[in-house]
Amino acid sequence: MKIWQKNIDVNQFVENFTVGKDRELDLQMAKFDVLGSLAHTEMLETINLLTADELKTVQQELKNIYAEIEAGNFTIEDTVEDVHSQVEWLLTQRIGEAGKKIHSGRSRNDQVLVDLKLFFRACIEDMVNQTSTLFNQLITLSNTHKDKLLPGYTHLQIAMPSSFGLWFGAYAESLADDMELMLAAWKITNKNPLGSAAGYGSSFPLNRTLTTKLLGFESLNYNVVYAQMGRGKTERILAQAMSAVAATLAKMAMDVCLFINQNFGFISFPPELTTGSSIMPHKKNPDVFELIRSRCNKIQALPNEIAMMITNLPSGYHRDLQLLKENLFPAITSLNECLEIATFMFQNITIKDDILKDKKYDYLFSVEVVNELALQGVPFREAYKIVGEQIESGTFAPSNQIHHTHEGSIGNLCNEQIEASMKAVLAQFGFEKVNNAIADLVK
Repeated sequence: MKIWQKNIDVNQFVENFTVGKDRELDLQMAKFDVLGSLAHTEMLETINLLTADELKTVQQELKNIYAEIEAGNFTIEDTVEDVHSQVEWLLTQRIGEAGKKIHSGRSRNDQVLVDLKLFFRACIEDMVNQTSTLFNQLITLSNTHKDKLLPGYTHLQIAMPSSFGLWFGAYAESLADDMELMLAAWKITNKNPLGSAAGYGSSFPLNRTLTTKLLGFESLNYNVVYAQMGRGKTERILAQAMSAVAATLAKMAMDVCLFINQNFGFISFPPELTTGSSIMPHKKNPDVFELIRSRCNKIQALPNEIAMMITNLPSGYHRDLQLLKENLFPAITSLNECLEIATFMFQNITIKDDILKDKKYDYLFSVEVVNELALQGVPFREAYKIVGEQIESGTFAPSNQIHHTHEGSIGNLCNEQIEASMKAVLAQFGFEKVNNAIADLVK
């Protein structure tokens, strides 16, 4: 059952190959397909392609289907090609001829485009909220443990004193920057492609500004050819934003795997949040963070995967684009799961006290001693040489006093400024405007 089929049945082998995983993946877009149809049909009535009575009937049944989807009572039948066909078929079966009119001025091309954009908007809101929750947890931990020192490393060699205030705060600020990229993805996503039809517009006098307003989009994809070219580009930009968040999580997860190691022993988690060994009864493995690391490394490959799938495609629609869903949809789910469980794990972290009292960390303070000499008037290069000779001769005596006061240092974390930066980015998404528009559409 296809909305484009005429009098010839497609070969079943070809049918199965071309449909692919559409039925399974399209379920995630089902309610967004209905939202697009609610806006489109309201617009059709204003240009006399639906009567007022037909619009009332169509809209009521679309809202019934929307409620069924929300309740989990919607399926895409095996005989139906995709979610667009399923919704239109249900509508026509239930209300008759008026259901056959809703595709006027619309192609499956722009129908899937608007479905994806609405779906991606909702996904971005979820990812932003999950990131914001983790960010707040990291800032809280940074403030709570700001006075607890730990070794800082360069080249995986002990380098200078750091602190858990710095460590947690660093990843918080990284997430704030990641949200700048997510905001860019939001801005690209939050433009309306509906009305571009098959990519060349329509001879119907469509009111694209009206559907833009009804669906809560910020603006249009104006040029109808470009609206179609946005398929693939939107996915790639969203994947790049996701990759930035994933890179932050993967690096943080690697730190955790090091810090929980017995040779470091800086942090720990309750036994029930770690896993054991089949033969070594002492093991408490950080499997959660190992999986976060691997999942997020997979997500970092996503922009390149999408780029390779769309490279050298000319303008216009191509069936290649169908496969983007298979790469992107599971990655969105995976990133949200990683963000959620990372927050949960950090709610249960224990930080070791007095780490730097171990003698093996004495050399961490060599720069502190050099700086003290420089403050006393010794030229820096001379002070560096003096301390270096003390280390070589075994006479070095560390100064365990930390006097870091500049912005962003151990003694001046600037967490308030980092929080303000994150707040400023989050305020630009405008989720409330979008959600209010959608609420008005389905009420």
